[in-house]
Amino acid sequence: MSGRRNAAAQARPAGSSPVEPRPVAPRKPSAFAGGRPWWHFAIDAGALAVLLGLGVLGFGPTFGHDPRYLIAGFGAIVIGLGVAAAGAHWRLGLVTLAGLALAVYLLLGSALAAPGEAILGFIPSLASLRGLLLGIMLSWKQLLTLAPPVGTSVEVMVVPYLSAFVAAVMAGTLAWRLRRAYWAVLPVLALFVTGIAFGTAAVFLPVLRGSLLAAGAVGWLAYRHEMLRRESAGAISANQPVQDVAAERTSILRRIGLAAGVVLVAGAVTMAAAPALTTSSSRDVLRDSVVPPPDLHNLPSPLTRFRDYVKNEKDEALFTVDGLPKNGRVRIAAMDSYDGVVFNVDPNSSASFSPIGDPKALNQAAGGDSSAVGVDIAGYTGPWIPSMSVAQSLSYQSPSGPNPTLYLNKDSGTALNLAGVAKSDKYTMDVTVPQVDAKKLAGSDFGSVALPKLENVPQVVTTKANDIVGEADTPLKKVQALEGALQREGKFSNGLEGQVPSTSGHSAARITKLLSGKQMVGDDEQYATAMVLMARQLGIPARVVMGFYLDEKDPANGAQSVTMKGDDVHAWVEVNFAGAGWVPFNPTPDKDHVPNPPEPQNASKPKPQVLQPPPPPQEPADLPPDTAPDALDTDGRKNNPAGILGAILMILGVAAIPVLVIAIPLILIVVLKTRRRNRRFTTGLPSDRVGGGWSEVMSLATDLGAGVDSNGTRRETAAALYGEFPDSQGTTAVLAERADAAIFGPGQPSEEEVAEYWTHVDHSVTDMKGSVGFFKRQRAKFSPRSLLVDARARAKRRAGRDRAAGDPANPQQRSRLAQMMNKTRRGAK
Repeated sequence: MSGRRNAAAQARPAGSSPVEPRPVAPRKPSAFAGGRPWWHFAIDAGALAVLLGLGVLGFGPTFGHDPRYLIAGFGAIVIGLGVAAAGAHWRLGLVTLAGLALAVYLLLGSALAAPGEAILGFIPSLASLRGLLLGIMLSWKQLLTLAPPVGTSVEVMVVPYLSAFVAAVMAGTLAWRLRRAYWAVLPVLALFVTGIAFGTAAVFLPVLRGSLLAAGAVGWLAYRHEMLRRESAGAISANQPVQDVAAERTSILRRIGLAAGVVLVAGAVTMAAAPALTTSSSRDVLRDSVVPPPDLHNLPSPLTRFRDYVKNEKDEALFTVDGLPKNGRVRIAAMDSYDGVVFNVDPNSSASFSPIGDPKALNQAAGGDSSAVGVDIAGYTGPWIPSMSVAQSLSYQSPSGPNPTLYLNKDSGTALNLAGVAKSDKYTMDVTVPQVDAKKLAGSDFGSVALPKLENVPQVVTTKANDIVGEADTPLKKVQALEGALQREGKFSNGLEGQVPSTSGHSAARITKLLSGKQMVGDDEQYATAMVLMARQLGIPARVVMGFYLDEKDPANGAQSVTMKGDDVHAWVEVNFAGAGWVPFNPTPDKDHVPNPPEPQNASKPKPQVLQPPPPPQEPADLPPDTAPDALDTDGRKNNPAGILGAILMILGVAAIPVLVIAIPLILIVVLKTRRRNRRFTTGLPSDRVGGGWSEVMSLATDLGAGVDSNGTRRETAAALYGEFPDSQGTTAVLAERADAAIFGPGQPSEEEVAEYWTHVDHSVTDMKGSVGFFKRQRAKFSPRSLLVDARARAKRRAGRDRAAGDPANPQQRSRLAQMMNKTRRGAK
């Protein structure tokens, strides 16, 4: 090795001075150390905070404009910009910045997004940390499947908090670590679109927010462009001061005025065009594409229990209502789907149910004065919660266990408890009873609502509807004609003992019998169904509603406390009118409007009975083998530990998802570095492998944050690293000298010399790591900086080879041209 060093020294031209180590360009300690005053960066932070805040406001309708979502969103913007500033100041790598962001997200997220789960409202707890971690993967679906307002639990607050935090970190990093600030607008737009996608169909200040976003982004980018231009001009003319100060001031004012004019014109055009571009009454958002959890197809129609209430629970107390207004109605369900057998709730139409996010604010858009109504369940059972329209809050208490998950359909004003309403359940509601203006209703048209197509409707329904409506010329008169005809011509009978027989049900056969018989006989179930079927055949939006209410003449009507019994069950019709919503109608005739008794039949003379011979004996039928599981086997399945273990593993797997998301990139970086070291040690000529050892030292120095000049020689670089890693001063200089001797000296080093060189490389690497602290060593271990440097170097070499291959002035190309010319001359001779 010493001989090669002497040969390399002798190869230096005579008279040349010894190579002096070139100074390595010092690395900026901070991205803010560029000469700009501090308030420039404060303007950047303020502009980004305003632009990101406009995106956070898009979540307002989803959270019912609860101020706590603003605390989470704007707090995330502040700490996100703080993390970005810290990363820009200390020039943190991607992995280190991500780790810092995760730590800040967890430590401060308890106070901003999970105060209900945190200790004293701000100290992190296991519940708050678990909610923040799981919310990274699960809160998005939770937000979409809850009926707005979704509440303020950590399961949904993670969405505005996390999205604003990530957008702020990315926007601040791009704004302060890149010369061009245009890229910083992308996270701002992403947050703005996220607020729209995870919002509701109600548009929240679209013109104002859009105009402010456009004007603010254009103004801030113009400011950044002016700052960049002035920095470039100052660097070029550092030794040539501007002579005409007044002209420079006039130029600056002209540019500022032009930018302000562009912003004002853009804002005016946007505000003028926005009403024409937002005339559509519908707005597609993600929650409209998410299928609600409850499957209503598995629930029987509430209307099938109508006759059971009348016959078997006539005098049984079902529930008690406190504060029910006079003539108030308690509704069970609104049914709009008919298949020829039953009327049911169609989950794919307007009667879609979503989980109640915040029971304290169900219908914030509902106007009018509300009144408190309390319900105490007695003998009533079933999944349908007795409620009223319009319920603005629902505080449910179940003494049998934890409060169940409730589902709400705002359009029908009904609620659902899949666990089943049980005895002693109590809940209170703030309700608003809609008031119908008869004069306004007379001039109203039918509303435009989505209703499912009816199936297997009897032909007599259409014929009867056309005959009844006749020449009615207004929507209200058509509905009143159907209602009045059924009330006048119909006869009331529940089919109870002592009444004229009346079969239950509302199938196509039962409705055909009702409308085509000598006299119409039935109760609320049949008359409400018949009127809705006739109305729908005429194109009138109508549905059947089942519930409970007292007769107008009942002395308890209007009392403070009312007990509803089975005899108080009713079914009525609701028709949708534009501007008025769903208006109730009662087609059932009065109970005293009873049918005429059937005519007596002539008694027939019975024939004498004749004794018939007994039937021939039959062979016993082959019964299938008993396939019922053994009782012990069933108990074994219940106590099977495999199911419990599977559930535990599933929970652990879900909890480990965030850890894997962070760990996989780190593991990939370590694998790539290990593969790179093995290739440097085993691939190529011995001199290439010695150079690979020096490259290994330089890669570690790059990952440790040392300022390495890529254009410097090995000895210059070794001298520059003296101050960075004091513990490796001896080994680094020796490695640089031996690498030069092996590469530039005659011949190739032996395998023993290569192995010895790599041993010194390992010692140098260990000494360099010992010169820094533990956290810096870990950051270098997972830093991708050296991998990116290698990738850029390979790209430059590949581009140089491509240029050399196409340049006829290079030696190889000249040699090939000379050979071709010699062959041509010999051929000519």
